[in-house]
Amino acid sequence: MLTSICVAAVSLALFWMAAFTLWWQMHAWRTPEVLASTRFSSPDGAEHVSFSLLLPARHEQAVLDHTIQRLLQSTHTDFEIIVIVGHDDPETTEVAERAAARDPRVRVVVDTHEKKNKPKAMNTALPHCRGDVVGVFDAEDQVHPELLAHVDHAFRTTGADVVQGGVQLINFHSSWYSLRNCLEYFFWFRSRLHLHAQKGFIPLGGNTVFVRTDVLRAADGWDPNCLAEDCDLGVRLSSTGKKVVVAYDSDMVTREETPGTLMSLLKQRTRWNQGFLQVYRKKDWRQLPTFGQRLLARYTLMTPFMQAFTGIIIPLNAAIAIFLDVPVAIAFITFLPAVTALVTFAFEVVGLHDFGKQYGLRVRFVHYLKLIVGGPFYQVLLAGAAVRAVWREQRGRNDWELTSHVGAHLAHLDREDVPA
Repeated sequence: MLTSICVAAVSLALFWMAAFTLWWQMHAWRTPEVLASTRFSSPDGAEHVSFSLLLPARHEQAVLDHTIQRLLQSTHTDFEIIVIVGHDDPETTEVAERAAARDPRVRVVVDTHEKKNKPKAMNTALPHCRGDVVGVFDAEDQVHPELLAHVDHAFRTTGADVVQGGVQLINFHSSWYSLRNCLEYFFWFRSRLHLHAQKGFIPLGGNTVFVRTDVLRAADGWDPNCLAEDCDLGVRLSSTGKKVVVAYDSDMVTREETPGTLMSLLKQRTRWNQGFLQVYRKKDWRQLPTFGQRLLARYTLMTPFMQAFTGIIIPLNAAIAIFLDVPVAIAFITFLPAVTALVTFAFEVVGLHDFGKQYGLRVRFVHYLKLIVGGPFYQVLLAGAAVRAVWREQRGRNDWELTSHVGAHLAHLDREDVPA
């Protein structure tokens, strides 16, 4: 009897957790009005802020120059690009210095920290920023030429302290896991972050994020010891009441590539999960003014671990209902999380269709098949990353595991979004 009660309690908890996650994931598609409100409004041609664009690059010589050239194509006229390189990375430094020699809008800052990571690099560059707004991009990013004009307009019309733009992985065809990885970004930036901004608590994305320079300096920049420095900054700014505006437009998103191997994806997810755990343990989120915001913060920062738990428990619950002698009512309850999982799968299929339509990508039947069949295996990977993150955190290992980039998303994108 006690076993049945425990199984029922766990099943109900998983059901409500999955249902809430699905509801939040669908936030942007609730009504046509909500969907329209998530986009950038059209700029009027006026320029009111200047930008310092930070481009941290470590062992990114294969993609860095391409990204710099795309940023230089911006239609906004008042910006600088600060490329941050390590003192022990001569290949990337050479690429950056060549770009600086070609265009005075590009400057190079050298990070001399013995142990390097992204937040340390950006903190090194922060004193050198001359712009009203600091923007962050990654070395492999494909940035739309009109993005800065839209962000400028967003700052002026909304009074925002922070503007978070969209980021989208684009090479969904590269592997079975890249397809799911692309959809995760699609739902997160297209929908979920808008809900967070509306609720007054938001873990910022890693790039295409723009912060007023005085606000960023008052916050002492990024936490140099946090593996999710973007999330941490968002939590700290939310906790002090700063206004964050999120805008997603498929024409304006910054396009990236998925990790090239399963091991790279595992390490990337481990770093993010461990970073979320670090932010949770720092407890800055407890300064949020309302109970609802604090509850959302707690749930969000623990989501990676609950996702992993869900991926393992749902099949186990189904097995208990089928193979063990439990009351009919309990057996029915154990299948509730599986029902939510099936609804989520259906929503993901629709989302994949919408993703392909918005980005002009041909989604074939085999891609839908990979999406469905790969779901359980992807959950196993997420579970492995979560367990590995806890293990690393408990052992005090917080070294930065760099995700390498090969430019898998560049060939398709070079044909798009180039100004006439």
